[in-house]
Amino acid sequence: MKNAPATALSFDSALSHEPADKRIEILRLIASSGSISQAARQARVSYKAAWQAIDTLTNLAGVVLVERAVGGAGGGGAKITEAGEQLLAVSKRLAESRKQVLAEAHAGALTPSFAAPALSHIGVRTSMRNQLPCQVEQLDAMGQMVRVYLMLAGDTRLVSRITRASAELLDLKKGQAVLALCKATAVLVTAQQTGDVDSGAPSNPNKSSSNPALSGRVVRISRGATGDEVSLQLDGGLQLVGFAKAGSRLKTKARVTALIDESAIVIALAA
Repeated sequence: MKNAPATALSFDSALSHEPADKRIEILRLIASSGSISQAARQARVSYKAAWQAIDTLTNLAGVVLVERAVGGAGGGGAKITEAGEQLLAVSKRLAESRKQVLAEAHAGALTPSFAAPALSHIGVRTSMRNQLPCQVEQLDAMGQMVRVYLMLAGDTRLVSRITRASAELLDLKKGQAVLALCKATAVLVTAQQTGDVDSGAPSNPNKSSSNPALSGRVVRISRGATGDEVSLQLDGGLQLVGFAKAGSRLKTKARVTALIDESAIVIALAA
């Protein structure tokens, strides 16, 4: 993803969660320490989790928030971009405003007291590490199921298969901005073979099939006995996390493809 002007920053998507979100905390710690490894230690998360926090925020904001310098003492340096500074400033103001509004709500000044607990937890966080901003391109009903075609950055396409009831409750429409969510464990990463391309939506919308392969490059890899966790950057610039088979021998900068089953992709409203 190119370092777009700060004006391209999407506050709505990046700050649609509770202000106490760990990702914002990690971004703030990077700004103060100039180090991702130091920020990880202060936030009491792993170095890998800190990277994931920045990758997710970058996806949601649509602009580079941290300039990375790999290597060096303690895992390398990091510098907050102008967009990152703006995001932190807005986050601080939202947190202050939210605190004041909730205090008034708990006191009964704004709403009945029984509504306050729901308001306090309305910003739901999720274990799904892949959060991809996209747009609804097409909706195809198949009985009680609906196949939702999604357009991501760089003309990358995904397909999500959800129930008709879910599509109705979300009031999905063509051109609508949404988030595509999926677990890292649902993404299968393999070395790219000759002829592998992102072919877009399946040609037969009534055929229950997996998504086409998404193309990208390995950014980081963590070896494991049960599988290698791979962080990759898709050709359109978005970050994705998945797993390759143990002993995959994948290396950073290697071209890879990622496969995600349609039923593994959850759709959420962006705001």
